[in-house]
Amino acid sequence: MARINDDYRKLQAGYLFPEIGKRTREFQAANPAAELIRLGIGDITLPLVPAVVEALREAASEMGRDDGVHGYGDEQGYAFLREAICEHDYAARGVAIAPEDVFVSDGSKQDSGNIQEIFGRACRVVVTDPSYPVYVDTNVMAGRSGEATPSGHYEGIDYLAATAENGFCPGPPEHAADLAYLCSPNNPTGAVASRENLEAWVAWARASDAILIFDAAYDAFIQDDALPHSIYEIEGAKECAIEMRSFSKRAGFTGVRCAYTVGPGGLVGTDAAGVAVSIRDLWSRRHATKFNGTPYVIQRAAAAVFGEAGKQQTAEQVAYYMQNARRIREALGAAGFDVFGGEHAPYIWMRTPEGLSSWDFFDQLLAKTSVIGTPGSGFGPAGEGYFRLSAFNSHANVDLAIERIRGSFAA
Repeated sequence: MARINDDYRKLQAGYLFPEIGKRTREFQAANPAAELIRLGIGDITLPLVPAVVEALREAASEMGRDDGVHGYGDEQGYAFLREAICEHDYAARGVAIAPEDVFVSDGSKQDSGNIQEIFGRACRVVVTDPSYPVYVDTNVMAGRSGEATPSGHYEGIDYLAATAENGFCPGPPEHAADLAYLCSPNNPTGAVASRENLEAWVAWARASDAILIFDAAYDAFIQDDALPHSIYEIEGAKECAIEMRSFSKRAGFTGVRCAYTVGPGGLVGTDAAGVAVSIRDLWSRRHATKFNGTPYVIQRAAAAVFGEAGKQQTAEQVAYYMQNARRIREALGAAGFDVFGGEHAPYIWMRTPEGLSSWDFFDQLLAKTSVIGTPGSGFGPAGEGYFRLSAFNSHANVDLAIERIRGSFAA
């Protein structure tokens, strides 16, 4: 009989978002007339912008001509997109990244989950708590976690509490480790790391011979241009960091799928004999073996995001969502809720009222207001007692959700 991977059985309960979907479907079945407002899963609600739609049309038309056929492309991504990424996402902010260091993919979720495959099972992992569940769960699957403790932490993973006191951006641990996951702007707390915070992390990583896995999927939502958009804006980061970015939220690609990971050529790990090995080369080998490349039409659409029309149109959508974030933050704050985030990210992180647990508040919010949010405990034990609301919806729905919440829960 086939033997399963026992590490999968160490995973706690179900993945967060399918559980939200299950409870929502049960509520809908029992309350068919309820008008749901979804502020839970961070999925976009505005349509693809015209520049992207036109690029998709043109690329599809090109693929329908004898002289425009594109079959298997470079697994790493077409040069036109990798060069545009280097120019617009990095050179524009004074960072030099080579196109050969960029790996185009079909999503940052996949990349952040897959990157751990190139590291040894014995690597010690650090995460901030709460954090995006994929960081922890994929390391559990890989056998790095040990057993779960009664607190909900895994014994083999180091957790750094992200609290209101540290601005939800903890500094590095005092001890050495091998891998550390950072996310800024942060999902779920909405916090953005300062330059000083990232400098401390880079210094720690270099002193510890550790590698930072930096998730910058929400960089387009940073409102203060003085704040770092990339870990590579910090001196020395190319020697210790991998960065991931996505087109999902910045350009509405959640249903189209395109992202990328940067692995600088000078970044190394060591093998069992202590010999230095290129991280970029390992990722390239993994990428080429398990991935046949993002479709040509999708990469053309992603490249259109960097054109003048694409920049303007996607920036307007980001501004639309950030208006929603401001409305939620200000209105619920004025109503007596303890709220955080929503200034440089499309998420509001709030304390649950009346001492309710995260899932109890989810159930009460759904029952009383037909509004769907995300329980903070789903992002880690330190998320208990908190709740995440997403700004991805229409202005009208956001205003209605605010009205319902204030009417049912305001102090």
